[in-house]
Amino acid sequence: MKPLNGIALKLVAVTLFIVMSALIKAASDTVPPGQAVFFRSFFAIPVILGWLVMRGEMSTGLKVASRMGHFWRGFVGTTAMGLMFAGLGLLPLPEVTALSYAAPLLVVVFAAMFLDEKVGVFRLGAVALGLVGVLVVLTPRLTTLGGPTVETAQAVGAVLVLLGAVCAALAQIYIRKLVQTEQTSAIVFYFSLTSTLLSLLTLPFGWVVPGGTETVYLVLAGLFGGLAQIFLTSAYRFADASVIAPFDYASMLFAIAIGYVIFDEVPTAQMLIGAALIVLAGIIIILRERQLGLQRGRAKAAKTPQG
Repeated sequence: MKPLNGIALKLVAVTLFIVMSALIKAASDTVPPGQAVFFRSFFAIPVILGWLVMRGEMSTGLKVASRMGHFWRGFVGTTAMGLMFAGLGLLPLPEVTALSYAAPLLVVVFAAMFLDEKVGVFRLGAVALGLVGVLVVLTPRLTTLGGPTVETAQAVGAVLVLLGAVCAALAQIYIRKLVQTEQTSAIVFYFSLTSTLLSLLTLPFGWVVPGGTETVYLVLAGLFGGLAQIFLTSAYRFADASVIAPFDYASMLFAIAIGYVIFDEVPTAQMLIGAALIVLAGIIIILRERQLGLQRGRAKAAKTPQG
């Protein structure tokens, strides 16, 4: 294990994902979310295939044991992506980033519901804290549902992003099932392939011929998204998940910086307070998962016969 390498790779991945989101947001005035999903997914495929060729995994990396498992992971993941992209067109980038942090909190709840994982009071308390943070971020938006058109659109955007977080959490549940039988490379590749095909179903609903600038933004979003996925996957080869997971929240700093410099977005104090509560809850859950993992490891070692 080389934890510093893992942390560096994770930070690169987080940065690329935020830049990808900024590119999608920049094109959102003219390009509908379904079309953005297509570009994001389609142009990630060559990057992923190139990665597999470099690793010599083309012959084995794309074999699957559960085709329907990949489909359902792709379906909910594509839905999450579309909802998030729709929200990016309506809300400031830092706010979308903050609300997306609800996904790992919901994973804890869904894991108890669908995977029969035992979730103690400690983690449930952390989830409750995080959901309070979500409400703090959401409240100003939901109180404007009956207001002017712009404010109503932002309220709708907040709801879309939150629904996207729910779908992203469900996608993580499917991934937890898939990793038991599937290679990581196959999960990454078939998600991009499935989301590319599913996004074509939105073709009759307002796709446009993007201008030159928007096309560049969208192609770069796909390339950066594919690269980010590779860096993220590689990070877990050098460090435990509990070590690098907290660095997900560095994306808030990048989102605030990009939002301010590129889109003239200044986060409100209430949004920052809510985001801080969500991040705190996420870190508490990560630390608790690490503690439980160490306890399970010690218990397993104690039961192993000594030779």
